[in-house]
Amino acid sequence: MTTGAGQAVEHRLSAFGTTIFAEMSELAARTGAVNLGQGFPDTDGPAEILEAAVRALRDGRGNQYPPGAGVPELRAAVAEHQQYWYGLTYDPDTEVLVTAGATEAIAATLLALVRPGDEVIALEPYYDSYAACIEMAGGTRVPVTLRPHEGAFRLDLDELRDAVTARTRLLLINTPHNPTGTVLGHHELAAIAELAVERDLLVVMDEVYEHLVFEGAYVPAATLPGMRERTVSIGSGGKTFSFTGWKVGWVTARPELVAAVRSAKQYLTYVSSGPFQYAVAEALRMPDAYFRALRDDLRVKRDVLAVGLECAGFEVFRPAGTYFVTADIRPLGASDGFAFCRDLPGRAGVVAIPNGAFYDVPSRGAPFVRFAFCKQVPVLEEAVRRLGSGFSRGEK
Repeated sequence: MTTGAGQAVEHRLSAFGTTIFAEMSELAARTGAVNLGQGFPDTDGPAEILEAAVRALRDGRGNQYPPGAGVPELRAAVAEHQQYWYGLTYDPDTEVLVTAGATEAIAATLLALVRPGDEVIALEPYYDSYAACIEMAGGTRVPVTLRPHEGAFRLDLDELRDAVTARTRLLLINTPHNPTGTVLGHHELAAIAELAVERDLLVVMDEVYEHLVFEGAYVPAATLPGMRERTVSIGSGGKTFSFTGWKVGWVTARPELVAAVRSAKQYLTYVSSGPFQYAVAEALRMPDAYFRALRDDLRVKRDVLAVGLECAGFEVFRPAGTYFVTADIRPLGASDGFAFCRDLPGRAGVVAIPNGAFYDVPSRGAPFVRFAFCKQVPVLEEAVRRLGSGFSRGEK
């Protein structure tokens, strides 16, 4: 008999016969539509980082199994990164673990720290692997839904507090948040920290978009009082350096937590991405100007897409971070995001993702769709042109 949580997982995997990302990408390829669905850049990252990977390959570094915890050079670079940007001190030998991207880091962390029957609170809508990983760990997922308010999706702190029970084991927090683009502010993070300390909860922070914050500075939860010892922070080189195919991620936490995560990770991939680990180590030491330019470039792309969506008739939630814009389709006379996204390639030659795929109850996200703007500006301009034509005034 399938449990309710199992049915939710099956919905994510079978609503279109496969994952929503694979289905929509196949639809884009079949129709020639501009693919603003899956969140990966359409250009490579810095040339010097590509050369670092080539150099590692030619020098024979990482062509065989790297150390289970990750190559020392990358673990040291991750520790330096956390110290430089956030003032957090981690021992690269005992408090840093390299993973096969952030997705494996999430899986290994939840498998290691969640016991059968534990409740895991996650901010809904959420990255699709969260549901599957909590289910595999035997946990019970408890969603706290971000709701649209005054142009953004907001966290209700009272709802978060009310969701905690005696069975709650950990809080799984993603900020900057995929798919809504919300960035939790200091007030919200302080409230999360206070709750975690008061109820003795672990906190898993998915921070892969940490350098893609368009206004203000990113604040990691581990910097707040009482949080360093109870927080598992997850990072990735894919989003920050535009090499998503390399699958290099990491975990930072106190030694006991890292050891637990490593015990699960060793039975997943064991090791991965050997030569790319050396390249990402060099990437993490890029000058500040690189990170500023990345942010500024994506802010421009965000605005190109957001303005274009508004002109086409969508209600747009302009994101404070990430790669994604969420849009409300109701002003266009539609209400079912799945049907809308199935129809969109034929009508306007553009592919998007229905946000309903990221909710336990898809109807909660029914009128929202997600567009990725991590593409070249001419690609975004072409998508905007097509959307404008497809939803011209009087044809909604």
